[in-house]
Amino acid sequence: MRYVLDTVALVRHFSAKGKLGRQARFILDNIEESGDVFIISTISLMELMYLSEKQRINLNFQDTLTRIEQSASYSIVDLNVEVLKVAASVDFYELHDRLILATAKWLDIPIISSDRSFPGVEGIVVIWE
Repeated sequence: MRYVLDTVALVRHFSAKGKLGRQARFILDNIEESGDVFIISTISLMELMYLSEKQRINLNFQDTLTRIEQSASYSIVDLNVEVLKVAASVDFYELHDRLILATAKWLDIPIISSDRSFPGVEGIVVIWE
């Protein structure tokens, strides 16, 4: 199965800090055995880089990016025109989240996220609790 990881899920997964929902934790903890692939938007990577540079998270951006790139369990999806077309129809107030949601919708796959506003977005399946 494929899942989009939102930025918070990505940070908590790689830092092993912060609460993960029961379903999210099960999926993330079984990444190697399940053969699942976690899709990471370049928007989440941009946020990760920013938070790392500002020392708001305890993750090194370059080290985390290297881990992602060297594992078959992760795939990076660039922001592209097709995602932007989908984003135009996504009703969400915050631009970065809107683009991450549009990525999940474009790929037609669930998103792993703690954001309580995401389930209200049409066409989005959220996994957390």
